[in-house]
Amino acid sequence: MGNAPTARKGSEMESVKEFLAKAKEDFLKKWENPSQNTASLEQFERLKTLGTGSFGRVMLVKHRETGQHYAMKILNKQKVSITKGIVQVLNPQTKLLYVFVFVCKRWFLIIFFSIQDNTNLYMIMEYVPGGEMFSHLRRIGRFSEPHARFYAAQIVLTFEYLHALDLIYRDLKPENLLIDQQGYIQVTDFGFAKRVKGRTWTLCGTPEYLAPEIILSKGYNKAVDWWALGVLVYEMAAGYPPFFADQPIQIYEKIVSGKVRFPSHFSSDLKDLLRNLLQVDLTKRFGNLKNGVNDIKGHKWFATTDWIAIYQKKVEAPFVPKFKGPGDTSNFDDYEEEEIRVSFSEKCAKEFAEF
Repeated sequence: MGNAPTARKGSEMESVKEFLAKAKEDFLKKWENPSQNTASLEQFERLKTLGTGSFGRVMLVKHRETGQHYAMKILNKQKVSITKGIVQVLNPQTKLLYVFVFVCKRWFLIIFFSIQDNTNLYMIMEYVPGGEMFSHLRRIGRFSEPHARFYAAQIVLTFEYLHALDLIYRDLKPENLLIDQQGYIQVTDFGFAKRVKGRTWTLCGTPEYLAPEIILSKGYNKAVDWWALGVLVYEMAAGYPPFFADQPIQIYEKIVSGKVRFPSHFSSDLKDLLRNLLQVDLTKRFGNLKNGVNDIKGHKWFATTDWIAIYQKKVEAPFVPKFKGPGDTSNFDDYEEEEIRVSFSEKCAKEFAEF
């Protein structure tokens, strides 16, 4: 009887290994054979802007025949190029990746349709009416530790999955986490994601969330995502990030110093977890050690977390966003609408010939 929990844990770990191995197999098949254009722009009615960013605009659209609502990301083709199942976003400093081929539907927004015209690339994705975690966090102020732990557990599973596919996410922040109808997280915006088997050197991400090794241009690996998890957990539980200042250079100095001050209301277990995630020394950072993600999943702060139940979405969410119906946008901010301009001549025809 005394060995029963250990046996169950071992069985669960084997199941996770099998799942991740199958996920990688499926991912590689779609990576090598990306899907082709599957719809036309005329099939979608554009309703409202949901957000804007460095690389484009996201709009709520409705399929004219089915009445189904989707989120449509619009990217200017002159800023992107396509190689083997990824959209590679270009800017003057660096090349960034927008992974769109295949991700597990449980945690990520799925791209249902991909469309292009002379000027733009359009990605038609699932619409999540609950809005960004960022908006809810700012409204509430800060999350309780059980509330933060519920979201953090999902991010741990998300990174475990992505890292098994050799993908580094590199852009974790509350703005990129949507809350679905059940109150669970959906990760969006793979603009900085990259497939890396060893190290990479690209400087990218949000200043408050950058790991010290990115700032120091040392070359980095998947461990940067675990640092970012530490920043997110801190921000969720405190209401503000651990490293902030008026200017990015000041933020970077604080990050590199590695000195973290905790609010008095943080539990001792939370502080301990954060010390191990916000660890400048890579040989000591949780997620980057011999036991990998299991050091995080087995930490005391996660002692009450049923990882299988979280994965199966059987745990009741601490917060379920209110929305009136499939096309409700009340959980999103309002933006000034802009007309989509399309050139008479084809842009980047060669790069997008196989899209």
